[in-house]
Amino acid sequence: MPQFPKNFLAQTLIASCVANNIEHVVISPGSRNAPLTIGFTNHLKVKTYSVVDERCAAFFALGMAQQLQKPVAIVCTSGSALLNYYPAIAEAFYSNIPLVVISADRPAHLIDIGDGQTIRQENVFENHILEAISLVENLNIDESIKEMIDETLKVSILQKGPVHINIPFDEPLYETIDEILVFEKETIEFVEEPLNVDELEKFAKVWNNSDRKIVLVGEHFPNELLQIQLEHLTKDPSVLVLIENTANVSHPKFINSIDKLIFPLEDNELEHFQPDILLSLGGLIVSKKIKQHLRKFKPKRHWHVDSKRAFNTFHCLNHHFKITPQLFFSQFFFLTESLKSDYQEFWLNKKAIRLKKHIEFIANCEFSDLKVFDAILKAIPDNSQLQISNSSVIRYTQLFDINKTLPIFCNRGTSGIDGSTSTAIGAASVVDKNTIFITGDISFFYDSNALWNKYIPINFRIILINNNGGGIFRFIPGPQNSNALDYFETLHNLTAEHLCKMYNFEYSTANNEIELNKELSVFYTESDSPKLLEVFTPREENDIILKAYFNNLK
Repeated sequence: MPQFPKNFLAQTLIASCVANNIEHVVISPGSRNAPLTIGFTNHLKVKTYSVVDERCAAFFALGMAQQLQKPVAIVCTSGSALLNYYPAIAEAFYSNIPLVVISADRPAHLIDIGDGQTIRQENVFENHILEAISLVENLNIDESIKEMIDETLKVSILQKGPVHINIPFDEPLYETIDEILVFEKETIEFVEEPLNVDELEKFAKVWNNSDRKIVLVGEHFPNELLQIQLEHLTKDPSVLVLIENTANVSHPKFINSIDKLIFPLEDNELEHFQPDILLSLGGLIVSKKIKQHLRKFKPKRHWHVDSKRAFNTFHCLNHHFKITPQLFFSQFFFLTESLKSDYQEFWLNKKAIRLKKHIEFIANCEFSDLKVFDAILKAIPDNSQLQISNSSVIRYTQLFDINKTLPIFCNRGTSGIDGSTSTAIGAASVVDKNTIFITGDISFFYDSNALWNKYIPINFRIILINNNGGGIFRFIPGPQNSNALDYFETLHNLTAEHLCKMYNFEYSTANNEIELNKELSVFYTESDSPKLLEVFTPREENDIILKAYFNNLK
């Protein structure tokens, strides 16, 4: 027979979560959160997960929420356990991912008196949280408490981001009853107001008289309507559409490898690239080159389209259309007209030249990180989900055309390496398709507790590129010019072999091109456990080959 917490505050919180359609709850073991653990795990409408390491648990939930596009809750005990959530909370804040943080706490009279496992938990995430409330202990059912909880959950749902509910519990913690509160389902609708047409016409007039326009698309969840709308933009020869692979849109007339296009350009060419209007949408931008260029050669006007926030990434933001891109374009297209221009054609021709040189170089270059990315990206089966870790891995990925059937995700909100593996596993746990995670050695070993997880599906695949130390610091000029390179790189002789044995992953390796192609030919076949392929690349040659690649593009 199910048991539920006797504590009415815990009952109220659990019932509110269920009424607001929170169906997935990730719990990290502890004692102070016992009323929540007992209640959530016994509730028939909640699927619970137990992940010991709170940092991994939070990123695991983040990956789930990333794919579900709705809130996932995380629950922990009191004390420092809560602080381990912070990296994932910051990522959720900047990546617009709904995450409900629920922390058990000691009652107020036990804080700062020397009692164990206590810290000041109220508002601990105040710089990176959309809403935070701390409930009052020892209250019976109270309508105002329910309203507080409901309003906080609605913020996470409607604004897509993290919220924090701190809930103190006094002992006893394990008392149970046979019944759980039930609240009526909350009806939450995202209602979007169209833009004022008269006001929009002023921007359309400027658009229609500008013969060099760039539409820059950052990270975005796959969306068919946006794909169609961006394709429509290519019909205007004065518009150049630049995308990142994490934008999850594709078209032959989109520039999808931005660094490949602009890295070799001299200043006189970059001036021709400078747009009259930059229209940006989507999340944060990976390409450092486009940021450097647009900060130096600023567009005359920068407009950003997003229903929530606009970052002044290029230090020249003029206007924020506070609306979804889909509704913006559905209104804007009625007011715009194509303009005769050679802008798009000129840069698409440049793209074709770059692509030809790219193919020739890859075909003839030595075994290296660059060569490995070419092989592994070509081998991924159609309709798989692709998760990418940060640092050099996402940057290498940006240089390649990727199978358009693959949705691509990366934690670019804070661009950290700390939870990439946990995020990928969380994402894999709630989708039916195969999930492939490509990572570097430092990111992988940093988050190795991610594998301490019993919810990893057997169709999950990790490709670990081990260059023995974090190759990005050999490509960035600063570290190599210092006398402290050993402290930027992380030299090691670690492999994933024993981790795979411990966590029941099939393990294979590749040390050259022949071995890599052989392993990739069987890597995606069905198995009884997840698989990891570790590819060893030459640490001291990778940066030399990558620099030669970019020089070859000129």
